[in-house]
Amino acid sequence: MAEKLVDSKEAAVGTTPTVEAGETFDADELKYGGTKRGLTSRHVQLMAIGGSIGTGLFVGIGGALSEGGPLSIFLAFIIYPLLFAVPTTICVGELCTILPMRRGIFEMANRYVDPAFGFAFGWAYFYAAVVLVCTEASAVVSVMGYWNINVNGAVWVLMAMVIIIAINVFAVKYYGEAEFVFSILKVLLVIGLALLTFITMVGGNPKHDAYGFRNWKHGNAMHEYYTTGATGRFLGFFVAMRYAAFSLGGPDMIAFAAGEIVNPRKSIPRMARLVWIRVAGFYLLGVLSVGIICSSRDPHLLKALSQGSTGSAASPFVIGIRNLGIKGLDSLVNFVILTSGWSCGNAYFYTSTRSLYQLSIDGQAPKIFRKCTKKGVPIYAVIAVSLLSCLTFMVASNSSATVFNWFVGLSTCATLINYTMMLTIWVGFYKSLQAQGISRDSLPWKAPFMPYHAYIGIGTGLTLILFLGFDYFVPWDTEGFITTYFGIPYVMVLYGLWKIMKRTKHAKWSEVDIFAGKEQIDRECEYWENATAKADEEKQQNVFQRTWGKLWDSAVI
Repeated sequence: MAEKLVDSKEAAVGTTPTVEAGETFDADELKYGGTKRGLTSRHVQLMAIGGSIGTGLFVGIGGALSEGGPLSIFLAFIIYPLLFAVPTTICVGELCTILPMRRGIFEMANRYVDPAFGFAFGWAYFYAAVVLVCTEASAVVSVMGYWNINVNGAVWVLMAMVIIIAINVFAVKYYGEAEFVFSILKVLLVIGLALLTFITMVGGNPKHDAYGFRNWKHGNAMHEYYTTGATGRFLGFFVAMRYAAFSLGGPDMIAFAAGEIVNPRKSIPRMARLVWIRVAGFYLLGVLSVGIICSSRDPHLLKALSQGSTGSAASPFVIGIRNLGIKGLDSLVNFVILTSGWSCGNAYFYTSTRSLYQLSIDGQAPKIFRKCTKKGVPIYAVIAVSLLSCLTFMVASNSSATVFNWFVGLSTCATLINYTMMLTIWVGFYKSLQAQGISRDSLPWKAPFMPYHAYIGIGTGLTLILFLGFDYFVPWDTEGFITTYFGIPYVMVLYGLWKIMKRTKHAKWSEVDIFAGKEQIDRECEYWENATAKADEEKQQNVFQRTWGKLWDSAVI
């Protein structure tokens, strides 16, 4: 298919669709339009650090704290990332550094594993992402409820969705700018809450109470859950692991933004490495702080949870601040928690539209979803996700806590399945390299600790999926079982359907065209490596942006 590389914006004048400097396009993209590389280095760095930090870290964690205890959630947020989230992120980073193409990770699934696997993976991810949009939008309703404003929850859903859709309907750079601001707010919130916890625990509070690690003492560090003894404490830890699986994401941001990132072979490895900052610097800091500032047996927390609250009334941070007699700060924290819900909803709205767009490119979704505006937005995919997100309006007729818990159950299993499938794609890629005698040392960026970390990740993912709803069997809970395990039959049906309809075959690793599309990407990357292009990019940045870029250029994380 004929392709063209545009080396300057002047060369793109008069072209339909509008083609930015350093982009390649083919005949199909001239017909349907294509996404644009509008996410700069500073966008992706903040997205990598704060993009997946949602209301889960600040609000929903109260349930895991009360059931597992502070030490359980701290250990869970160490072990889950090490065994699963980090290997998934760096595997996806390696794949997308080699082929940061608009066809995306679904094309890699088709190529390195099986087209039926790619079809099931694509539609499973789309389902999960849409559910996560609904999850964060319903969380916004709960967070707004903290101020006791007597308004139907549908109003807050509408407010959240209008903001999210408005951000996503214009050029991707506006999405990047919005996430840049949202992520800064979340980072500041985590750092601020950690400092607040430290200052108050040593006595810097209105009550002059140096409470220290009091909330970890007297058997409260690890709770027994479901049964007693060591088994009960282990299951309390597993509940915390289950919650970590819901709240700690990240690899999908790389997978679906790869085709819209400027200078991808430089930005994507940096984005993948920054997962350590997000995990160690923010999630661990956050979960450690939350278990210090609020007791897992606090009566206000237990009352809020028993009443089904998922809003800031059930936030251990807000409860701890109020218990210390600090006035006014709880409302400020609540506001920033609200923006984190918007941010995560915004991020998953973006990835869900791009997943539908990528499926349509591979012929696994209607071609209408491939149509892009001149600014590179897959407009019909945006419309489709907007309509599906209206499921969140169920909060108008049901408790927001009930709806939120439905979405949590539906999304957690699907997320684990999707991340396990991402690791499987990397294994298929690795096997293809081995079968064709190609060393990973020749790749633009090689993920560390492989292939062992990938195999450990797949084993961890399958174990978590299998035992995800262990507490719904006895006593039997039909609603909990369905919402928890729905993702498994959903993926199996999708896989079988495409396998039968298209008679697909598993990839023969010795015959796979491993680097198909790389030549096009190489030409784009040559532009971004050009000194003139770098100078043009820096001219468009202010002092803060240039300083931020230099800071992370020297990062060795």
